[in-house]
Amino acid sequence: MAGRIKDEDVNYVRDHSPIDEVVGDYVQLKNAGGGQKKGLCPFHDEKSPSFHVTPSKGFYHCFGCQVGGDVIAFIMKLEHLTFMETVERLADRIGYTLRYESSGSSSGPVINRSRLVAANNAAAIFYQEQIQLPAAQHGRDFLTKRGFDRDAAKSFNVGYAPDEWDGLYKHLKGQGFSDEELTLAGLIKEGSKGQIDRYRNRLIWPVKDISGDVVGFGARKLASDEVDQGPKYLNSPETPIYKKNQILYGLDIAKKEIAKSRQVVIVEGYTDVMAAHLAGVTTAVATCGTAFGDEHIRIIRRLLMDADAFRGEVIFTFDGDAAGQKAALRAFEDDQKFVAQTFVAVEPNGMDPCELRQAHGDDAVRNLIARRVPLFEFAIKSVIASYDVKAAEGRVNALNQVAPLIGKIRDASLRPEYVRLLAGWLGMEVDVVSAAIKKNSKAGENQAPVKINLTDPILVLEREVLKVKLQLPALATGWVDLEETAFSFPLYDQLRKLIDQQSELNIQALLDNSNSDELKSLITELTVEPIRTDGEVSDRYINSIFARLREVALSRVIAEIKSTLQRINPVENDAQYQEIFAKLVDMEAARRVQKELALGES
Repeated sequence: MAGRIKDEDVNYVRDHSPIDEVVGDYVQLKNAGGGQKKGLCPFHDEKSPSFHVTPSKGFYHCFGCQVGGDVIAFIMKLEHLTFMETVERLADRIGYTLRYESSGSSSGPVINRSRLVAANNAAAIFYQEQIQLPAAQHGRDFLTKRGFDRDAAKSFNVGYAPDEWDGLYKHLKGQGFSDEELTLAGLIKEGSKGQIDRYRNRLIWPVKDISGDVVGFGARKLASDEVDQGPKYLNSPETPIYKKNQILYGLDIAKKEIAKSRQVVIVEGYTDVMAAHLAGVTTAVATCGTAFGDEHIRIIRRLLMDADAFRGEVIFTFDGDAAGQKAALRAFEDDQKFVAQTFVAVEPNGMDPCELRQAHGDDAVRNLIARRVPLFEFAIKSVIASYDVKAAEGRVNALNQVAPLIGKIRDASLRPEYVRLLAGWLGMEVDVVSAAIKKNSKAGENQAPVKINLTDPILVLEREVLKVKLQLPALATGWVDLEETAFSFPLYDQLRKLIDQQSELNIQALLDNSNSDELKSLITELTVEPIRTDGEVSDRYINSIFARLREVALSRVIAEIKSTLQRINPVENDAQYQEIFAKLVDMEAARRVQKELALGES
């Protein structure tokens, strides 16, 4: 099994992918002076350009929405790709063959991703050709009965695996693919008499990654259980390019609308995705033979730009039965990993989107999504339904079960409203319900990060010194002389300590070692932000700001020494007083020197 891309290959791809050229494919950049370029940010709407790129450093930063990073981070965010997918795309761009490390080993190349993708693409074309043949009539009938005509099947690239042992195998071997490649791609398996196709007599849905490459397949059984004893749905096995917990069917066609509308609809199967999209719900996606989990959540969050400053919508469709209720409660736990508002759309008769469209048409599917209810409400009522709330014991037991759910609601402003609603649903006093909820509320709320005051002259000075250090490290010779208390703003001080941990300054290493998104954003921001001086940055300017910062830091030390002296009785503690006073004189002299340097008088 292939593992991570070799570090040296990642570095090579990053170093040989000029950020201004890559960004220039998406953003019109203009020269901004000082070796920088700027344009309109692709991540938020703006009329004046605040998106800066520094080719010499290989970083970008938007001063409007505060996003930034290197060329890999740019493509990851813009195209909603994983790190590995991004590196692979950039490698393809420059024609570089990546090497992968085996789990626990770094002994050279293991796979060629492009070959595995090519094999899957070729298989998809083969299956699509087969569904047009007379032998696939029962497959076409299956689709027709579920409301999908030929155009619908074609638009979703639905295919058919012939009722043969090695039809696909022979076809792909004829195209030059090796047994190893086809096995690694999950297309064939070992039979009693050699290599055979993984799928026989099944409808085939190609599963694409977010960039549109076919990486696997979902296959629906057409024969009876007596003839085919395999599972109803058979999905591709785990392969180097197919990780079912990281794949959502339909995401390649839904991603733009998801990002635009800030809404995603989670359905349960391939035909449900088809039905939803054909009905106009173009944000529908589905998992591929696995439960909706943490990796899927991370993918969705990237598309929704799910952050504290934004609220999108995540809509789950569940059956109205016990299994659906269980799935809703599981989704409730997942909701805490979203900032977006989470909803449930349940058809009263238990029909899924495909069945609903078949029975009542496209409008019914759209109305199902429109009638969504908050996940919290659905989950709470599902729990209450299992108790007899007409009896006092039932009400108390239901309250004890539901209270932890409300206590877990991330948005604290919602909890009081659900307290009132729950009191009504149970027929209990609000105060009684409220007391039970408070016991289960999360302790402490997340504190909003302290914003940097960009008008404070001291903070402006600290910022300038950090910019010089990051952008012109060779000229920042005064860095080693800075006092420990030089940076008063906590985030600036964190960055200073992070820099001091390096023997040689490396921006990428700083980003990798940063323990918060806030710190990462600051690093990219300072890397591209112009230094505040007219014309070329001179040694005199650099020396002056370093001296000024030292002067300010020494002033703080002097203030503390004076405060200490005021608390000491010079008669009773003469020796101590004289020692501290001598230190004060030295500090005052040092401050005068730095003041003269700052003014250019020395």
